[in-house]
Amino acid sequence: MRDLKNVQPLADFDWDAVGEQNFNYSAEQNQAMTEAYDKTFNQIGDQQVVEGVIVAKDNREVIVNIGFKSDGVIPLSEFRYNPDLKVGDKIEVFVVQKEDAGGQLILSHKNARILKSWDRVNEAFDSQEIINGYVKSRTKGGLIVDVFGIEAFLPGSQIDVKPIRDYDVFVDKVMEFKVVKINHEYKNVVVSHKALIEDEIEAQKAEIIARLEKGQVLEGIVKNITSYGVFIDLGGVDGLIHITDLSWGRINHPNEIVQLDEKIKVVILDFDETKKRIALGLKQLTPHPWDGLDADLKVGDRTKGKVVVLADYGAFVEIVPGVEGLIHVTEMSWSQHLRTAHDFLKIGDEVEAVILTLDREERKMSLGIKQLIPDPWTNISEKYPVGSKHTATVRHFTNFGIFVELEEGVDGLIHISDLSWSKKIKHPAEFAKVGQTLEVVVLEVDADNRRLSLGHKQLEENPWDVFESIFTLNSIHEGTVMNVNEKGGAVISLPYGVEGFAPKSHLQKEDKTIAKGDEKLQFKVIEFSKENKKIVVSHLRTWQAEEPKKDEKSESSAMKKISEGLEKTTLGDLEVLATLKEEMEKNEK
Repeated sequence: MRDLKNVQPLADFDWDAVGEQNFNYSAEQNQAMTEAYDKTFNQIGDQQVVEGVIVAKDNREVIVNIGFKSDGVIPLSEFRYNPDLKVGDKIEVFVVQKEDAGGQLILSHKNARILKSWDRVNEAFDSQEIINGYVKSRTKGGLIVDVFGIEAFLPGSQIDVKPIRDYDVFVDKVMEFKVVKINHEYKNVVVSHKALIEDEIEAQKAEIIARLEKGQVLEGIVKNITSYGVFIDLGGVDGLIHITDLSWGRINHPNEIVQLDEKIKVVILDFDETKKRIALGLKQLTPHPWDGLDADLKVGDRTKGKVVVLADYGAFVEIVPGVEGLIHVTEMSWSQHLRTAHDFLKIGDEVEAVILTLDREERKMSLGIKQLIPDPWTNISEKYPVGSKHTATVRHFTNFGIFVELEEGVDGLIHISDLSWSKKIKHPAEFAKVGQTLEVVVLEVDADNRRLSLGHKQLEENPWDVFESIFTLNSIHEGTVMNVNEKGGAVISLPYGVEGFAPKSHLQKEDKTIAKGDEKLQFKVIEFSKENKKIVVSHLRTWQAEEPKKDEKSESSAMKKISEGLEKTTLGDLEVLATLKEEMEKNEK
């Protein structure tokens, strides 16, 4: 400090130039100095990854120098994965912004890791590289795996070649994977562990299939059970036992025969080296049940079984497991009207049947249950003689009549003409309903063709014998107009339940109008036919006098007289002719 007090100013110092920029540099010199200054800093841009050095660190932040004019500050939370981070470590950072509004450099270590990770993931996907990943947690349908700092999805179906029932055993484990799918739009990555196993066993499959032979018996483990069959692990290659090859008998589901993880023996039925498909069989390891069927069993014998399949046309009955016989619906009842097998049997029924046909070579059998009871048509003429009366049940209709059932297996037909003496029936459905009982009379029996001709009206005497004496010609009766046909006339309801017919012209009333439906009027019988059961009536004739008919007899006699007169006439006979002429004119009037 003593030296500072004795300092003397320079004798030639220009005090007037202090504070003024007067360096006298040329433009070239200024450019060169600027370039030299810029070279002291790294040339960086926004949105790029650069390497930096940690220059400072505290409990909240990490200061990183990237060789720029200012340092960047990064939250310590981005380095949680690296608890050993210290000053001097080199790290990769992402330049978010070279200068913000305050001139501060904005950096991110997390974004740098993500970008580098995506580059690494894309590279692994393109090259099908095997990578390591950490299973973080379980999620719906699979697992979450950390791959290069990115969360990837591992579907449950891609964990192993065999179905995995417990995903939790894989959590917190490091496993090998292949990247199988990348969705850049949604930033999704799908990995697979199964693909590694498939690659390993693909070669094994080819080797195993090359050694396979049809008929070869192998041991395998039940890998998966479906509704249509069972998948068997044969030691590196899978085979399928179709449900029809599990048992000689019918089954509803494969789990009735096998269970998961069960070790069983199977036989190779077929295989495809190209598609690497193997068809296996289990039932083929046991003899076919038809081969062990009782040799004494023959047509006509009775047997028992259970209904296993039911259709409209019949039922399949299992005699022993693997041996079935068909009971056709026509062999279930002696009845001839149409019915389905569901009307007689149901699944699971234990039935007794008679063997109708037996073909051991074709392995076919037909059965019948109606044969267990006597044929009702055997003595039909004795049970239902002509003229006998019975009660029958209506089964169905046709345009020409009603089919009724007298007993199980015995049907008969009531023709539409044999339903009623007096009513005109257009369709049998007007007369009765299905299920209704009717009293009938046996008219004809045809045992050979299994036909019965029945009647209903025959239960009563023919009323037309009585009607003949009541509805005489020109007799007048009160009737009700049932319906009027514009062209053909109308049906008239007459006493005693009889129906008559009135032509349209005969429906005219005295006031010149035409009778309408439900009108009660007087009608005159103008025609009666007992044979055709026909009555024609007229209202017109009840009020309008009938035109007198010409007397044909008198006219004929007059003409005879004229002819006789002409043969003998002379000029003197003209008076006689005039008299005859006057007589004929009187008759015409």
